[in-house]
Amino acid sequence: MIQGLVGLSLSAGGLTGCSRLGMSTGPALNGSPETTRIRVHDSLSLCQTPQYVVEELLRAEGFTDVQYVQLDTTSGADAVYSAFATGEIDVSMAFAGPFIMQVDQGAPVVLLGGVHVGCFEVFGNDSVRAILDLKGKIVGVTGIGSAPHLFLASVAAYIGLDPRVDINWLGHRLADSATILTDGTVDALISIPPVPQELRAKKIGQVILNSSLDKPWSQYFCCTLAANRDWAQQHPVAAKAALRAILKATDICANEPERVAQHMVDGGFTPNYDYALQTLKDIPYDRWREYELVTRCGSSPCGCTRSG
Repeated sequence: MIQGLVGLSLSAGGLTGCSRLGMSTGPALNGSPETTRIRVHDSLSLCQTPQYVVEELLRAEGFTDVQYVQLDTTSGADAVYSAFATGEIDVSMAFAGPFIMQVDQGAPVVLLGGVHVGCFEVFGNDSVRAILDLKGKIVGVTGIGSAPHLFLASVAAYIGLDPRVDINWLGHRLADSATILTDGTVDALISIPPVPQELRAKKIGQVILNSSLDKPWSQYFCCTLAANRDWAQQHPVAAKAALRAILKATDICANEPERVAQHMVDGGFTPNYDYALQTLKDIPYDRWREYELVTRCGSSPCGCTRSG
């Protein structure tokens, strides 16, 4: 089935983004990548679905050795970001916030491009109806300093809370999200797919913030494609090929959610087809072109192109 998905990506519809942005549509116009190996993070988050559709697209770009690297994230999501800096991961998707902090600190990380907006959702119990209600409450995050923690802390600070003293943060395992919100261990939590889909399906809590829908958070890239800086500098054609493949995969997610959800289940990436399908429909995978142009032009989409 994945070959059929690749066929869709290589059709005119799948190549629209590359041509609109002035990017060539295949390795023939750019030369073969300087390396045939590429290492991608094996993530548990369904919002990073393009990474699991992209393998055959990467092979079409000339990568013959596509590796999915599993990391020990029991101590939080920091392991993912440090793996970029150490070179354990070559290219992968993740939330932009920690990358910005890494770059500011001089870590060897480079951002190649935005992939999609939104994927964080904040759920609260009956005592939490808005972000301001988090003051004095216990809020669950997958780890202190993790991407969800940094995102919600920035939201809290934006509306006048001091996330360091006004909120009591509690680290927890992703799999325990439904339990700790139901039994009152936390008053609220922030999470990523498939947890929001599970909470809604089980009617647990209420959504007080959805970064796919609520401005200004829905106006910024969430997951971006990043690379180890040394790898990207040594392999510029490979870096561009990886970005092109990921954006084609993102178009597949937008255009064929049912087939992609089934691929995720058949490939063993997730056991729940319904949660996978709902994630693909909840996240606006079809808006990366619009946000790419806004980011680069500093205005509304204007039809301009960028050089390859």
